[in-house]
Amino acid sequence: MDIREIIAHEMEERCKSSDNIFGYGIWSHHIVSVVKYAKMLAEKIGADIEIVEIAALLHDYASIIDEQYIKDHHLHGAREAERILRHLNYPEEKIEKVKACIIAHRGSVRIMTDLKEARCLADADAMAHIVHVPSLLYMVYVKKQLSIDEGAAWVRGKIERSWNKLTDEAKEMISDQYQSAMQVLGKCKVDEVNN
Repeated sequence: MDIREIIAHEMEERCKSSDNIFGYGIWSHHIVSVVKYAKMLAEKIGADIEIVEIAALLHDYASIIDEQYIKDHHLHGAREAERILRHLNYPEEKIEKVKACIIAHRGSVRIMTDLKEARCLADADAMAHIVHVPSLLYMVYVKKQLSIDEGAAWVRGKIERSWNKLTDEAKEMISDQYQSAMQVLGKCKVDEVNN
Protein backbone atom coordinates (compact mmCIF):
# COMPACT_ATOMS: atom_id res chain seq x y z
CA MET A 1 0.00 0.00 0.00
CA ASP A 2 1.31 3.46 -0.95
CA ILE A 3 2.01 5.89 1.92
CA ARG A 4 -0.73 8.21 0.66
CA GLU A 5 -3.25 5.36 0.79
CA ILE A 6 -2.15 4.48 4.33
CA ILE A 7 -2.54 8.09 5.48
CA ALA A 8 -5.88 8.52 3.67
CA HIS A 9 -7.21 5.37 5.35
CA GLU A 10 -5.99 6.54 8.79
CA MET A 11 -7.53 9.99 8.29
CA GLU A 12 -10.89 8.63 7.18
CA GLU A 13 -10.97 6.31 10.19
CA ARG A 14 -10.13 9.22 12.53
CA CYS A 15 -12.94 11.23 10.95
CA LYS A 16 -15.39 8.40 11.66
CA SER A 17 -14.44 8.41 15.36
CA SER A 18 -17.01 9.62 17.89
CA ASP A 19 -14.18 11.71 19.39
CA ASN A 20 -14.11 13.86 16.24
CA ILE A 21 -16.33 16.85 17.06
CA PHE A 22 -16.70 17.78 13.38
CA GLY A 23 -18.23 14.45 12.41
CA TYR A 24 -17.51 12.43 9.29
CA GLY A 25 -18.39 15.44 7.14
CA ILE A 26 -14.93 16.92 7.70
CA TRP A 27 -13.64 14.00 5.63
CA SER A 28 -16.35 13.84 2.98
CA HIS A 29 -16.98 17.58 2.63
CA HIS A 30 -13.59 19.11 3.36
CA ILE A 31 -10.46 16.94 3.36
CA VAL A 32 -11.37 15.05 0.18
CA SER A 33 -11.89 18.38 -1.62
CA VAL A 34 -8.69 19.87 -0.21
CA VAL A 35 -6.76 16.88 -1.56
CA LYS A 36 -8.46 17.18 -4.95
CA TYR A 37 -7.76 20.90 -5.37
CA ALA A 38 -4.25 20.70 -3.90
CA LYS A 39 -3.27 18.03 -6.43
CA MET A 40 -4.79 20.01 -9.30
CA LEU A 41 -2.87 23.12 -8.27
CA ALA A 42 0.37 21.17 -7.78
CA GLU A 43 0.09 19.82 -11.29
CA LYS A 44 -0.69 23.28 -12.65
CA ILE A 45 2.28 25.06 -11.01
CA GLY A 46 4.81 22.21 -10.95
CA ALA A 47 4.81 21.47 -7.21
CA ASP A 48 5.59 18.05 -5.71
CA ILE A 49 2.24 16.26 -5.87
CA GLU A 50 3.17 13.65 -3.24
CA ILE A 51 4.13 16.32 -0.67
CA VAL A 52 0.99 18.30 -1.45
CA GLU A 53 -1.30 15.28 -1.16
CA ILE A 54 0.16 14.12 2.15
CA ALA A 55 0.00 17.64 3.60
CA ALA A 56 -3.59 18.00 2.38
CA LEU A 57 -4.58 14.72 4.01
CA LEU A 58 -2.99 15.69 7.34
CA HIS A 59 -3.64 19.45 7.47
CA ASP A 60 -6.56 19.26 9.94
CA TYR A 61 -5.47 16.08 11.73
CA ALA A 62 -4.76 17.77 15.07
CA SER A 63 -8.20 19.37 15.34
CA ILE A 64 -9.83 16.04 14.50
CA ILE A 65 -8.01 14.08 17.21
CA ASP A 66 -8.35 16.71 19.96
CA GLU A 67 -10.65 19.71 20.02
CA GLN A 68 -8.21 21.49 22.35
CA TYR A 69 -5.85 21.71 19.36
CA ILE A 70 -8.28 23.62 17.14
CA LYS A 71 -6.95 27.13 17.81
CA ASP A 72 -3.37 26.17 16.91
CA HIS A 73 -4.15 23.10 14.81
CA HIS A 74 -1.63 24.15 12.18
CA LEU A 75 1.19 23.91 14.76
CA HIS A 76 -0.05 20.76 16.49
CA GLY A 77 -0.81 19.27 13.09
CA ALA A 78 2.78 19.73 11.92
CA ARG A 79 4.00 17.94 15.05
CA GLU A 80 1.51 15.09 14.55
CA ALA A 81 2.40 14.80 10.86
CA GLU A 82 6.06 14.47 11.79
CA ARG A 83 5.23 11.69 14.26
CA ILE A 84 3.07 9.80 11.74
CA LEU A 85 5.48 10.19 8.85
CA ARG A 86 8.53 9.15 10.88
CA HIS A 87 6.64 6.06 11.98
CA LEU A 88 6.09 5.30 8.28
CA ASN A 89 9.82 5.86 7.55
CA TYR A 90 9.12 8.80 5.27
CA PRO A 91 12.29 10.72 4.29
CA GLU A 92 13.22 13.56 6.69
CA GLU A 93 13.55 16.23 3.99
CA LYS A 94 10.04 15.43 2.77
CA ILE A 95 8.68 15.44 6.34
CA GLU A 96 10.02 18.99 6.74
CA LYS A 97 8.20 20.11 3.58
CA VAL A 98 4.93 18.51 4.71
CA LYS A 99 5.25 20.23 8.09
CA ALA A 100 5.94 23.59 6.42
CA CYS A 101 2.80 23.18 4.30
CA ILE A 102 0.64 22.37 7.31
CA ILE A 103 2.01 25.27 9.36
CA ALA A 104 1.38 27.75 6.51
CA HIS A 105 -2.08 26.51 5.44
CA ARG A 106 -4.12 28.58 7.85
CA GLY A 107 -5.85 31.59 6.29
CA SER A 108 -6.34 33.43 9.56
CA VAL A 109 -2.68 33.04 10.52
CA ARG A 110 -0.58 34.47 7.70
CA ILE A 111 2.69 32.57 7.54
CA MET A 112 4.65 33.44 4.44
CA THR A 113 6.67 30.81 2.61
CA ASP A 114 8.14 30.45 -0.85
CA LEU A 115 7.34 26.74 -0.87
CA LYS A 116 5.06 26.04 -3.85
CA GLU A 117 3.58 23.05 -2.08
CA ALA A 118 2.49 25.23 0.85
CA ARG A 119 0.74 27.64 -1.51
CA CYS A 120 -1.14 24.71 -3.07
CA LEU A 121 -2.39 23.55 0.33
CA ALA A 122 -3.39 27.02 1.52
CA ASP A 123 -5.29 27.64 -1.71
CA ALA A 124 -6.95 24.21 -1.66
CA ASP A 125 -8.09 24.67 1.94
CA ALA A 126 -9.73 28.00 1.04
CA MET A 127 -11.20 26.55 -2.15
CA ALA A 128 -12.85 23.73 -0.20
CA HIS A 129 -14.59 26.31 2.01
CA ILE A 130 -15.96 28.07 -1.06
CA VAL A 131 -17.19 24.98 -2.91
CA HIS A 132 -18.70 23.30 0.16
CA VAL A 133 -21.02 25.96 1.52
CA PRO A 134 -23.39 23.33 3.00
CA SER A 135 -20.68 22.16 5.41
CA LEU A 136 -20.18 25.74 6.61
CA LEU A 137 -23.94 26.15 7.00
CA TYR A 138 -24.05 22.95 9.04
CA MET A 139 -21.33 24.30 11.28
CA VAL A 140 -23.02 27.65 11.93
CA TYR A 141 -26.59 26.43 12.33
CA VAL A 142 -26.10 23.04 13.95
CA LYS A 143 -22.79 23.27 15.80
CA LYS A 144 -22.67 27.00 16.65
CA GLN A 145 -26.49 27.38 16.77
CA LEU A 146 -26.42 30.88 15.27
CA SER A 147 -29.52 32.70 14.07
CA ILE A 148 -30.30 32.73 10.34
CA ASP A 149 -28.80 36.19 9.81
CA GLU A 150 -25.78 35.60 12.05
CA GLY A 151 -25.02 32.28 10.38
CA ALA A 152 -25.33 33.70 6.86
CA ALA A 153 -23.08 36.63 7.80
CA TRP A 154 -20.49 34.29 9.32
CA VAL A 155 -20.44 32.04 6.25
CA ARG A 156 -20.33 35.01 3.87
CA GLY A 157 -17.37 36.43 5.80
CA LYS A 158 -15.57 33.08 5.76
CA ILE A 159 -16.07 32.71 2.01
CA GLU A 160 -14.93 36.29 1.33
CA ARG A 161 -11.80 35.81 3.46
CA SER A 162 -11.09 32.51 1.72
CA TRP A 163 -11.51 34.10 -1.72
CA ASN A 164 -9.29 37.05 -0.88
CA LYS A 165 -6.35 34.84 0.07
CA LEU A 166 -6.43 32.76 -3.13
CA THR A 167 -3.83 32.99 -5.87
CA ASP A 168 -5.00 33.93 -9.36
CA GLU A 169 -4.70 30.29 -10.50
CA ALA A 170 -7.01 29.14 -7.73
CA LYS A 171 -9.52 31.96 -8.32
CA GLU A 172 -9.70 31.03 -11.98
CA MET A 173 -10.55 27.43 -11.07
CA ILE A 174 -13.52 28.24 -8.78
CA SER A 175 -14.74 31.67 -9.83
CA ASP A 176 -18.19 30.34 -10.75
CA GLN A 177 -18.64 28.59 -7.40
CA TYR A 178 -17.59 31.73 -5.54
CA GLN A 179 -20.10 33.88 -7.43
CA SER A 180 -22.87 31.34 -6.84
CA ALA A 181 -22.13 31.08 -3.12
CA MET A 182 -22.14 34.83 -2.67
CA GLN A 183 -25.38 35.17 -4.62
CA VAL A 184 -27.09 32.52 -2.47
CA LEU A 185 -25.90 34.12 0.77
CA GLY A 186 -26.97 37.58 -0.40
CA LYS A 187 -26.65 40.65 1.74
CA CYS A 188 -26.69 39.84 5.41
CA LYS A 189 -28.66 41.92 7.91
CA VAL A 190 -26.02 41.46 10.55
CA ASP A 191 -23.03 43.59 9.57
CA GLU A 192 -20.38 41.07 10.53
CA VAL A 193 -20.04 38.05 12.75
CA ASN A 194 -16.49 37.03 13.55
CA ASN A 195 -15.31 33.46 14.15
